[in-house]
Parts: sequence; C-alpha cells; structure tokens
Amino acid sequence: MRKHALTLAFGTLFLLALIGQSIAGFFVFNDEQASHGEATVSFGEFITSSHFVVDVAENWQSEYLQFFLYILVTIWLVQQGSPESKKPGEEGLGSDEEQLVHEHAKPASPAWAKVRGWRHTLFSNSLLLTMGAIFLLSWLAQSLAGLVVYNDEQAQHGEQLVGWAEYVVSADFWNRTLQNWQSEFLAVGSMVVLSIYLRQRGSPESKPVGAPHGESHATG
Repeated sequence: MRKHALTLAFGTLFLLALIGQSIAGFFVFNDEQASHGEATVSFGEFITSSHFVVDVAENWQSEYLQFFLYILVTIWLVQQGSPESKKPGEEGLGSDEEQLVHEHAKPASPAWAKVRGWRHTLFSNSLLLTMGAIFLLSWLAQSLAGLVVYNDEQAQHGEQLVGWAEYVVSADFWNRTLQNWQSEFLAVGSMVVLSIYLRQRGSPESKPVGAPHGESHATG
C-alpha cells in the first residue's frame, strides 16, 4: 500500500467526491421537480439519468483536455524557472539515448521501447493518445446527455426540440464546455508561473526550497 499510496488516496477521494456529488445532485434535482409540480425520482433513477451524466462528463472532459494539452505543449514549449517545464534548449522529442529506446533501452525497459515500427510509435505516444481518447469520449458523453437535458427543458417550455448537430453548436453546449475549460487553463497556467517563485518543501511539484528562481525542471 505504501508504494501505491498516491493512487489509492486520489482514487478514494474521487469516489467520495463522486458519491457526494450524486447525493447532493439527487436532492437538488428532486427539489426542482417538486417545485415544478413534477414527479420525483429514486436515487438509482437519478444516477443513471442524463442530468447526472452531463454534470459528471463535462468535468471529466475538461480535466482530460487539460492533461492532453499539457503533455502536448510541454514537448515544445518551455517556461524558464518552472519545475513543470523542461529547461530552455531541451525542447523537442529528445534523442533515442535520452529516451532509453532501441539499442539504448535497459533490460527492464518496456518491450515496445526496444522495438521499431508501429509498436514503438504507438507506445511512444500512448499517454497522449489515451488522454485524448478519454477527453473525446467524455466530451461525446457530455454532448449526448446534455442534448437530452436541453430537450427536456425545451419540452417543459413548449419549445422546439433540437438534434445533436444543432445542440453541439448551441450556446448551452458551449457555455457548459467553456466554463470548465477556462478554469482548467487558469489553474495550469497559475501552477506553471507560481512554481517559479514559490516553494513547497518535500513536494515533487516544487523546486527545492533553495533553488534559484530561474532554475527549470528541478524538483524538491
């Protein structure tokens, strides 16, 4: 457990937060149903409803977009002084020797790091591809669940229903999307800049307390 404590801690926090969101959302949804003179639903019905799914998915897609973009842009872009960045001059994909691939691989290196061809290319980009795939799937789930919620609201007001293509270019969809994106971009940008000048002793997300402000890619 000690070797996997970080994963276990965040996995537990995730489940507790998701359960808490589902309970709070359940009461809010039924309060709104009652205020409109409509039937309330059971907890099981709520957590399988589009109303719950859209709230979860719109947060997931923004988080995985954040990681996808950060992994991608930090290949080529640097910020001097930030432990979140490579050192200036180290931009790019790195040499085979630096990446421990092909003939430079170690005995314990993953098998696909030692080979050439499509397997090596796939494994070399597997983290970025996985983050991108989860983002797209979450975004798709948000659009489909959001469409159901939007059309429910349209029907309640006696207004025209819309199709998926219309919904994904609507203000409702992009309001849900961009309110999450802007917060993710702000958080990442703040971390990059603040970590130049501020420290947290013992954290790998911080430089050593005594490291110069201009030193990049040093962790404490």
